[in-house]
Amino acid sequence: MHRLSIASSLNSELDRIDYRTTPEYYIDTEQVTDPVVAHLLGRCPTVFGLKKAIADLLTGRLDIKLPEPGGTIEPGAVVRGTVTVAAGAVIAEGAVVTGPVLVCPGAVIDAGARVRDHTVIGPGCRIGWGAEITRSLLTGGVFMKHTSFVGDSVLGIGVNIGAFVSTTGLRVTSGPVTEPATDEVCARLDGHRVPTGQTKFGAVIGDGVIVPAGTVLQPATLIGAHTTLYPRTQIGGFFPAGSQGR
Repeated sequence: MHRLSIASSLNSELDRIDYRTTPEYYIDTEQVTDPVVAHLLGRCPTVFGLKKAIADLLTGRLDIKLPEPGGTIEPGAVVRGTVTVAAGAVIAEGAVVTGPVLVCPGAVIDAGARVRDHTVIGPGCRIGWGAEITRSLLTGGVFMKHTSFVGDSVLGIGVNIGAFVSTTGLRVTSGPVTEPATDEVCARLDGHRVPTGQTKFGAVIGDGVIVPAGTVLQPATLIGAHTTLYPRTQIGGFFPAGSQGR
């Protein structure tokens, strides 16, 4: 009876989860080729749990085996801390990577890019000059070839980040700003606040989304897969999958 009660409780919890907060709403998990990334997505009922799952993975607290290091770290790259570079991945001369970080097969972190703590760079991603990423999951095939910033975020397959795009993850309702942050960041769905359980949360950007140059994303922006975004200085809130976000 005890096990049945636990199972029933878990099922009830899943029934209460809004589908628009699940990884599957933003990412076609059947197209995820990397087993580590697939395991991460599969163990989180909502996208808001992925940051903690990444931190647990990279600090050895999850029962997920990281790939054997076999990639290339070019002379002149700056690599600090625990950085796993899978076979076929490259950290190029002039890049700066501060672990814990996982760089999946086929990903390239190019000269002038910076990747830091608790980040997973998925297979086939291309990170270019001036791009900075921290505490985030890039599922696969993400292009960040220009000066830009992604923090505390989840990016789906084939996302393209334009020049001078930035996520923002900190709720600022009054000054001064303090570290560590203390105010919880909430998303908004149907006019209701949805707790993320975190004091820093940037954005979830679904498969195939192109974020136009110069866009600033407000905290807890949720952009469904294959949404079309038009150039705007700032965007925020929730964009349904396949919609046109003007």
